[in-house]
Amino acid sequence: MIARIWSGESPLWLLLLPLSWLYGLVSGIIRLSWRCGLRKPWRAPVPVVVVGNLTAGGNGKTPVVVWLVEQLQQRGIRVGVVSRGYGGKAPHYPLVLTPETTTVQAGDEPVLIYQRTGAPVAVSPVRVEAVQALLSQHPVQIIVTDDGLQHYRLHRDKEIVVIDGVRRFGNGWWLPAGPMRERASRLKTVDAVIANGGVAFASEIAMQLKPGKAVNLCTGEHRDVRELHHLVAMAGIGHPPRFFATLAQCGVTPESTVALADHQALTHAGVKNLVKPGQTLIMTEKDAVKCRAFAEDNWWYLPVDAQLDGEPAEKLLQELLTLVR
Repeated sequence: MIARIWSGESPLWLLLLPLSWLYGLVSGIIRLSWRCGLRKPWRAPVPVVVVGNLTAGGNGKTPVVVWLVEQLQQRGIRVGVVSRGYGGKAPHYPLVLTPETTTVQAGDEPVLIYQRTGAPVAVSPVRVEAVQALLSQHPVQIIVTDDGLQHYRLHRDKEIVVIDGVRRFGNGWWLPAGPMRERASRLKTVDAVIANGGVAFASEIAMQLKPGKAVNLCTGEHRDVRELHHLVAMAGIGHPPRFFATLAQCGVTPESTVALADHQALTHAGVKNLVKPGQTLIMTEKDAVKCRAFAEDNWWYLPVDAQLDGEPAEKLLQELLTLVR
């Protein structure tokens, strides 16, 4: 229903317009207070790069963060990551992740980034505090923030927006009548726009999500997903149909699909009940970090990597390297 409202297919979005106007007014006043100097953002002693989005829902932001971190690491740069830690409830904030940190404490996306890249990660609702905690423990040269485009208290040296190249901006209205946190005109002020899937516009960097081999949660075995049979596909991400479409592109047709809420907490019993005897469960990597502690032998996940268009992506990386130097 939400998808139909936000796309404009359902006329119910008209009933929500007054709330959208209120949302836009409040968010506009907040942003204006920072731009006019009524409130002063805190500037970190190292460059800060914000990777965010203008819309609610999954746009592929976290794969872009992973891509940026790995690309900078390959060039010898020490990168740190900060996040809101949505979906987690830490015993204290800021929380700097360790190998023992769980998704219950930090949220699924920070744990995924930490495990995938090995980069130091800190979470806090107040991102300034997360940056300060990270700098106090790690000699990082640049910080990438996972989300936080609208968190103006933290000064940013570069702003990168990730958009869904297929869904774009729906009906274009603010929440809750539409999917927008800020209007599309905000793109004129950011440093780079990455379009995930679809057709990238001339000013955008084209991106595709490339699936790797399926990984068994218990053994770590890698196998072509087409070799797995009687699949049940589970996705607890911002836009589950994207994961199911990825499986279809791999030539896989699951016997059933289960779309969960983004950041939804998972239990052993709840996940196990999705699979009948003889079936195999395939999930996203984001779900896998929540299931690893109680996984069963027939549970697999399919990792994806962001692939960005060559020359524009290299230009963006060179700009970030210039910031560090």
